[in-house]
Amino acid sequence: MSKYLKLFPKFLSALAVLHDVLATMLAWWLAFSLRFNFQIPQDFFDSILKNGYWVIPLQVIVFFYFGLYKGLWRFASLPDLKRIIKAAIASVLLMLVIRVMLLPPGVIPRSVYLLDPILLIMLMGGSRFVYRAWKDHDLYAMHASMGEPVLVLGAGDVAINLLNELARSTEWRVVGLLDNEKYLHRRELKGVRVLGSIDDLARHAHAANVRHVIVAFANTQNTLKRHAIELAKNLNLNILTVPTLDDLMSGKVKVSQIRKVDIEDLLGRDPVQLDEQGLHDLMTGQVVMVTGAGGSIGSELCRQIRAFQPRVLVCYDVSEYALYTLEQELTNLQIKTRMVYVVGDVKNAIRIKALLNKYRPAIVFHAAAYKHVPMMENDNVSEALNNNVVGTYTVAIACQEAKVKRFVLVSTDKAVNPTNVMGASKRLAEMVCQGLQNMANNETTYAIVRFGNVLGSSGSVIPKFKQQIASGGPVTVTHPEITRYFMSIPEACQLVMQAGLMGKKGEIFVLDMGESVKIADLAKEMIRLSGFQENDIDIQYTGLRPGEKLYEELLADDERTTATPHPKLKVAIARAVEPIWVQSMLSWVSQAHALDEHEIKEQLKLWVEEYTIDYQNRVATEKIAILSQQSHSVH
Repeated sequence: MSKYLKLFPKFLSALAVLHDVLATMLAWWLAFSLRFNFQIPQDFFDSILKNGYWVIPLQVIVFFYFGLYKGLWRFASLPDLKRIIKAAIASVLLMLVIRVMLLPPGVIPRSVYLLDPILLIMLMGGSRFVYRAWKDHDLYAMHASMGEPVLVLGAGDVAINLLNELARSTEWRVVGLLDNEKYLHRRELKGVRVLGSIDDLARHAHAANVRHVIVAFANTQNTLKRHAIELAKNLNLNILTVPTLDDLMSGKVKVSQIRKVDIEDLLGRDPVQLDEQGLHDLMTGQVVMVTGAGGSIGSELCRQIRAFQPRVLVCYDVSEYALYTLEQELTNLQIKTRMVYVVGDVKNAIRIKALLNKYRPAIVFHAAAYKHVPMMENDNVSEALNNNVVGTYTVAIACQEAKVKRFVLVSTDKAVNPTNVMGASKRLAEMVCQGLQNMANNETTYAIVRFGNVLGSSGSVIPKFKQQIASGGPVTVTHPEITRYFMSIPEACQLVMQAGLMGKKGEIFVLDMGESVKIADLAKEMIRLSGFQENDIDIQYTGLRPGEKLYEELLADDERTTATPHPKLKVAIARAVEPIWVQSMLSWVSQAHALDEHEIKEQLKLWVEEYTIDYQNRVATEKIAILSQQSHSVH
């Protein structure tokens, strides 16, 4: 059986060739017939036969040359029609050349040279598109009465691609489109009518007895997407959406593999406009190194850097497993960049120097750090300082000695007016880079990028909430008033690269984080999106964790910003740092491990002036017990 299945495509190709041979013969005869009003004189009838012996084989050879038999009639489209037109014109030109050079017998009227290609295009192209139309209609008729009725919100390119995919689906039946573009109203796209605007969703959903909607907007329409999701959510409709552009481009999924709306869809922001040419000039053909390459930010940086085709990408991380996971992912992709995976600690100066001397990177992205606030606050204070401060200095000074052109530090908004050791350690890391920038004979440009929480990163609140909801609750929130800024990991990494390109003299770049989000509201939204009512899952307030702030800030009290050419990047004007200060601070950090943790925190205030041990957190935590009891009584 398998033997015959393998022969089936060849059989179809043979049928297509036979069809075109017959079409060529018919077009040849019709061209003469139309020339003589279907009353062909005997002399010209003989010419049809004499010249047909070489014209028809010639045209069939040309058809093969232009690849007319590589595609399937079932999916005939505009590129197929273009190939037919090119083949028809080329065959007529060859006929003229042969006619002039070889003078074959018989006379061919000049009008035949014009009529024959037109007839060929009509017969060959028309039959293909008639066949496709018949198959599409057959499939549509088969599925028209099947599947769950659904409204598609959006009528742009994303929606059209979705309609193409769903035309062959038995699961869904699209009953209409809704879009705010008025010129589209009452028109049809792929046989589906645009019923009206998105604000009319309630009326059309009721009229069509629809329980599901699919949100199909482009990445540039996040505001409209959020509005559509909010309307559908208020109507208690089941909301689905198409895969992200990144997933589609990676080939992981198709448009038709729709999914439930996630919290990331509501928090999504407009795409970042990158200086593509500048980043290509910076990285294409160069050696690039990423520390902390196995982490959430580091691994995404590696993915995005590959798109600019560096000659070598060095991925450095202390976690063997994290590097292995990254290697397994990137090995399956067809890329020209040479990937190097190196296990090592950023505090190991000998290892770092040897690596830089061996590969000579042009730019280093330093994403390696301890970032978990509560864990660094108690029992790990000296290690947080050692890793985040000494580790940054070790890599940064080694880059200077190796004459690396650019060093980019991935920082955090927790470095602003820090109330925790992690934030204070990252502020010291920033100051290390500022001080090194001011060293004499320095040829390395340092840039610092400061941003808030990223969606879906390891240790972030959203994966935690998802797990708690899946387990039936409760969902734990530290404080009812706590807020955070959010952006996606890809957006954060794009802006890190952009800031690295723009950095000139140790600037601190602050990312536009948009509006802050109340975490309690985020938890309620995720509960609703998971198909539950707000009262179905308990929300418990557990109290602020050690070192945790109610509100994150992007600028310290003594900082201000200046604009940059990029709308989502600003430069924080911070106080100057001298190289001698850096050396004194590092000397203190190297001895801090011998001190009591409370003493380390007290002395830390001397080095980070804006650092405060937030004793108010303890008072706020004590009040949480009362709020938590009230929450339980409501549920």
